[in-house]
Amino acid sequence: MTVAISDADFGQQADGHRGELHVHCYRMLASFHEADDAVQETFLRAWRHRTTFDGANLRAWLYKVATNVCLDMLRQRSRHQRQITSFPDVPWMTPYPDRMLDQVVAGPDSTAIDRETIALFFLAALQTLPPRQRAALIARDVLGWSADESAELLESSIASANSAVQRARATMREHLPQSRTEWGGSPTPKEQEILDRFIDAHERLDAGAALSIASEDIRVTMPPYPWLFEGLDQIIPLLERAFGEEREGDWKLIPTMTNRMPSAASYVRRPGDTKFRAMKLDVLRVDGDKIKEITTFGPDPFEALGLPQTVAG
Repeated sequence: MTVAISDADFGQQADGHRGELHVHCYRMLASFHEADDAVQETFLRAWRHRTTFDGANLRAWLYKVATNVCLDMLRQRSRHQRQITSFPDVPWMTPYPDRMLDQVVAGPDSTAIDRETIALFFLAALQTLPPRQRAALIARDVLGWSADESAELLESSIASANSAVQRARATMREHLPQSRTEWGGSPTPKEQEILDRFIDAHERLDAGAALSIASEDIRVTMPPYPWLFEGLDQIIPLLERAFGEEREGDWKLIPTMTNRMPSAASYVRRPGDTKFRAMKLDVLRVDGDKIKEITTFGPDPFEALGLPQTVAG
């Protein structure tokens, strides 16, 4: 039976879940800006169909609406994009500012947003899953929902939902690093040290120092471009262009955090300029005392990160 709820109460209660719904849509879509669009559409649909809400569990109902919105968006995307099989195949990937993750209200029904479930590597692995498997895995292994709740979310049988989760887990194991369960929610002292050394090497234009903290099998990707650089031999030319005589200018870097991973916002001061201007964002995946992976984005995320577009020289 439908339980009466005033429009004002519905709007106020629904808005309290906006932050976690945004993170949910981001996990489904791997795009910060597409998550914005998905949440907006979620609230429009929820408002239009508010009279169908039975009053039992608004959070679960909103997640169901948001999941359907994301599935619709993914169907539209699949018409124009190739199948995803590996990290470089995710050109729409964008970072998520930690300062916004921290603003998500950690109420009694909310799930902690730790690195294991929000790191870029995890998001990229999710993109290899068919959309319904992705939704099933997020419901069970990220949100911690029961088989019954997951089936309700997907509007499927429990057996079907369980099967989707099992297939998704098998695929994820093929793409995720073995040590992922050891990741915490904030950078370790060693990660902070590596980030500091990464910044120092760039500002001193010291290619040798940068190489000393790079893993031999380091990977560098640059969404939205399908470029992949693997191993020290392939990143040496990148460092020569960044630090050598033909470089664009001098560097100034600001430490930050995205997706619970150590990151650095880079600014370049070109010859004749008096200011350092926003250039790129590097997100680091550190393994032990080496950088295992760098995902480089353009300066678009700076605004969401609360970073300026220019820095004084």
